[in-house]
Amino acid sequence: MSHVNTNAKARLLVPLTLVVALAACSGKDETAPATPATPSAPAAAAAAPAAAPPAPAVSAKVQSMGTEELRDLASKALRENRMYAPAGDNAMEYYLALREKTPDDASIKSALTDLLPYTLIAAEQSLNREDFTEGQRLVALIEKVDANAPALPRLKTGITTGMQTALKRTQEETDKVKRDAENKVKQLADQQRQQQAGEAEAAKQIAAQQDAARREAERQDTERQAATRRETEQRQQAAAAAQASAARQTAAAPAAAALRPISTPAPRYPTDALRAGTAGEVLVEITVGTDGSVTSSRVLRATPARVFDREALNAVKRWKFEPVSAPVTTRRTLSFAPGA
Repeated sequence: MSHVNTNAKARLLVPLTLVVALAACSGKDETAPATPATPSAPAAAAAAPAAAPPAPAVSAKVQSMGTEELRDLASKALRENRMYAPAGDNAMEYYLALREKTPDDASIKSALTDLLPYTLIAAEQSLNREDFTEGQRLVALIEKVDANAPALPRLKTGITTGMQTALKRTQEETDKVKRDAENKVKQLADQQRQQQAGEAEAAKQIAAQQDAARREAERQDTERQAATRRETEQRQQAAAAAQASAARQTAAAPAAAALRPISTPAPRYPTDALRAGTAGEVLVEITVGTDGSVTSSRVLRATPARVFDREALNAVKRWKFEPVSAPVTTRRTLSFAPGA
């Protein structure tokens, strides 16, 4: 009676439409050649990469179970829709182990027949997603149920061909990475050679400049005393200019501190610098007239050079201060920072 109940449960869980669909697929396989023309099964097997011996269709743990335990687990697996997976805990393996122990039980054979279409579909899906390990396991279950199943040659060939294709694709990707690495090494070598050539040319130019300097020094030997006098005069003039500049700065410092801004609009951020995220600052010297407007301006220092100079000068030209009694020269630092 328990045999009949088990068989009845198995039949109730197999949708009729799926069985009909798989029957149609099986009929199609029966009309197809048993062995595909390209590639042939022996040739494909020979070309396939070496693999570890396949695991048995039914796990050793399942094979070691008793008959009653196998029946209970098979029924539970059917109720929980574990028809062919996971490995070692599915209805197919339990029924195959039962068939080994009770080969004359028709209900077990019928249950395996009902489960076979599900396993065929799962094997096809494994091939489609290139899960060849799972595909091999499912094919082993199918072959264990029916070694003459019409779909077996096609599935086996599909696994072999798929593995070859995956291996070829992996090899192509590996070769591409290798070629890219070789090209990169070549580029770096070319860059290094160009750098070395540039350094050699620079050294040559430096040597030529030094040689010209020596010749120029020899030519000026007769004028050394006159040059010394000129240098002395220049130093004296430079010292006087420095003292005058320091005096002007000292005198202008209180006036610069007294400058009261009315309008100091921020400079426009250059589009290219903003897009590149470039930051920097510009130190400008401005002269404020008695009416409070900027009468002159110049860049003293810019970081980076020639990026923000124009916008900094354009901005300070629009600045306005309260009127002062005398023109005032002072310095201002304009900062440029993205997002500020």
